[in-house]
Amino acid sequence: MRLELAKTKFLKIFAILAALTLLTGCGINNIPTLEEEAKAQWGQVLNQYQRRADLIPNLVATVKGYAEHEQETLTQVIEARAKATQMTIPKDILSNPAAFSQFQANQGSLGAALGKLMVVVERYPDLKADTNFLTLQAQLEGTENRISVARRDYIIAVKNFNTEIKTFPGRIWHSFMYSDTEYMQQFEVAKAVENVPKVTF
Repeated sequence: MRLELAKTKFLKIFAILAALTLLTGCGINNIPTLEEEAKAQWGQVLNQYQRRADLIPNLVATVKGYAEHEQETLTQVIEARAKATQMTIPKDILSNPAAFSQFQANQGSLGAALGKLMVVVERYPDLKADTNFLTLQAQLEGTENRISVARRDYIIAVKNFNTEIKTFPGRIWHSFMYSDTEYMQQFEVAKAVENVPKVTF
């Protein structure tokens, strides 16, 4: 009798372990794993944008020393930075199209203002030769590259996550176990990049 009870208990434990193994193998953990990967990549995007924002005050101060009458351009950079850094990022930004779009627009405006500032700098040979400016320029270029890489990695992570909850068997797990998990937002191509200028000869 005791042997049969032990045998039954063993079989139940074995069945539970077998079921857990099967569930793990068929993708039950994919959705939370991919979601955490996308969130981690989003953290990298935020880190790189913050790095860029931190460089701007020194850059503006250096340029102002040589090109003070370029006040309009400097003001645009300062205002764009303020708008980008003062935005309160909601917890649901990755699944909130309006907030995500606003974040992207603010960062795009800052990038455009910095681009305009770099064009203005071309008119000042003394500034372009300043060691401090050259260091800041190199750091800014490096940061822009890091932003591109972080955005690319985020785009890939979100694609994997969104694909998982749209396709089988992830779709089933999503509807039964992770129904509160929403699709994540992707970066959009800036309008300026979409509209390639026509070249006429």
